[in-house]
Order: sequence, then structure tokens, then C-alpha cells
Amino acid sequence: MSSIIKVHGYHIDLFQHVNNARYLEFLESARWEWLHKHSVVEWIQKNNVGFAVVNININYRSSAVLGDELEVDCRLTELRNRSGVFSQEIIRRRNNQLIADAKTTFVWIDRKTQRALSIEGELREIMGALVKTGQ
Repeated sequence: MSSIIKVHGYHIDLFQHVNNARYLEFLESARWEWLHKHSVVEWIQKNNVGFAVVNININYRSSAVLGDELEVDCRLTELRNRSGVFSQEIIRRRNNQLIADAKTTFVWIDRKTQRALSIEGELREIMGALVKTGQ
């Protein structure tokens, strides 16, 4: 699943390109769109769980600049016992240039205890199906 982000002036730093920290916001925005598209947000609210990012590995490949339209691709690529991994790419739309790629590891948490949960039952069925279909 992809989302589109237009680079505005407030994304730009002193060096006239998108500041490295902004890419993390772009990636997070795409993950939330992914969660909404696949109705995971509703499941989260109904079951009083959440997820927390525990690791992000990002590779900056090129610079995005003012006016660029960026396509942020988001796919769930791994599902483990207590964690999962989103693979993401940020691509400049006008020339299909890879700007950045990232792997984001997350854990599911109980919102009351703030402790990691095992991914099992209905949650495993939902998330497992999305991994299998490459979504």
C-alpha cells in the first residue's frame, strides 16, 4: 500500500533538502494509513491493544527537495511470536528514484499494562493473512 506526501517548506532544513528526521514522520504516516486501510485500527480499539515501534533501520539513498511528491510504500513482511516488521520505501514520483528504505520492527502491547503481547488468535490470523498477500 502506498501513500503520497508532498514536500513543503516546513520539511526542509538549512541545506535545502528534507531533514532526516522528517523521513521518520513520512514512514509513520504511511504505517497509520496501512493500519486504517486494513481495518487494524478498529481491531486495536476494540481489543484495547496497541503497537510500539522498537527498532527502525533506515537507509537514506538520495535527497528529497521542496515540491517533490513522494510515494511511501508500506508492506508487512514479517510476523514473529511477539513482533512484526514493516518494509517501507520512499520513492520520488517524477523519476521513480529511491529516496530511502526502512525496516520498522514493532511489538503489540496491552494498553493497560504496557507489556508486549504474543501475536496469537484473531490477531495472528489478521496479520498473517496480510504478510502472505504481501500487503
